[in-house]
Amino acid sequence: MTGTLYVVGTPIGNLDDMPRRAVGILRSVDVCYAEDTRRSGTLLARLKANVPLRSLHMHNERARVEELLAALAGGASAALVSDAGTPTVSDPGCRAVAAAREAGHDVIAVPGPSAVLAALSVSGFPADRFHFLGFAPRRGGERSAWIDGLRSCMDTAVAFEAPGRLVALLDELAEAGLGERAAVVCRELTKLHEETTAGSVRELAAAFATREVRGEVTIVFGEGEAGNEAPDLAVLMEEARHWSRDGLRRREIADRLAAEFGLSRNEAYRVSLQVQEAPSE
Repeated sequence: MTGTLYVVGTPIGNLDDMPRRAVGILRSVDVCYAEDTRRSGTLLARLKANVPLRSLHMHNERARVEELLAALAGGASAALVSDAGTPTVSDPGCRAVAAAREAGHDVIAVPGPSAVLAALSVSGFPADRFHFLGFAPRRGGERSAWIDGLRSCMDTAVAFEAPGRLVALLDELAEAGLGERAAVVCRELTKLHEETTAGSVRELAAAFATREVRGEVTIVFGEGEAGNEAPDLAVLMEEARHWSRDGLRRREIADRLAAEFGLSRNEAYRVSLQVQEAPSE
C-alpha cells in the first residue's frame, strides 16, 4: 500500500490567510507532523482539526522519518506543517519529504503563505529571479562566506534574521562594503504590527539601532551593482604582499584591505595574517 504525505503551508501571522484546501487536508489526514506541537496544536484546535499530532523538528527528524514511513506504508495519510509558512523552507522536513518520495509514496504540496514571497511582493525590487539566503550563520567562516555570497549576488536576495541580531547583521554588511545596497526590512508580516522599512543597508542599521526590534524579520536586498563582487583572493594577497614589502604592519595591512576592497575586519585580518605566514619568494 502507498500513503500520501501532504506538505501544508500555514499562516505566517494572520489566521485568516489559512487556505480553505489546507483546512480540509488537516481535518482529514490520519496524522500531522509539526515542528512545534504546541503552536500547531493551537492552530489545529482553531481549525477543529482533531487529528493525532506528532513532533518533527531538527533534533528528531531522522528518528521520525522511520515512523512516518511505517505509517505511509500502511496506507495512512499524513500532513507536514512548520511553525509558520511553508515547511522545509528554512524549516525541517526535507529529509522526511525525500524519504517518502524515495519509498514511492505520493508527496503533494498544499501551498500557503510564505514570508519570502510576501516580503518580495512589497519590496518593490525585481523578483523575476532572486536568491533565498535563509538565516545568516552566527559566526566564523560560514558567516563570512554568507556575506561574500550576498556581496557577489547581483540579483534580488531574501534573508531571514532574528530580531535581536538584525542590527549586528546590518552593521557587518555595511563594514563589508554593502552599506549602500538598497534593502527593505519587513517585520511582523500579516500581523497587527506589520511594518516595512526601506533604505540603504547603512541607513537601516542606523534606524533600527535606536529602537527595540521585535517579531519575525525578513530582509529583501535589491539588485547588486557591478563592482560589489567579492575580490579575488589572489588579488588581495598580491596587494597585501606589496604593502608588507613596503613595511606596513599586519594591522595596517588589514585596515587598508578593509578600506580599499570593502572587506570586513575579520576577512581583512585573515588575509594579512596569511601574507605574513607565507610571504612571497
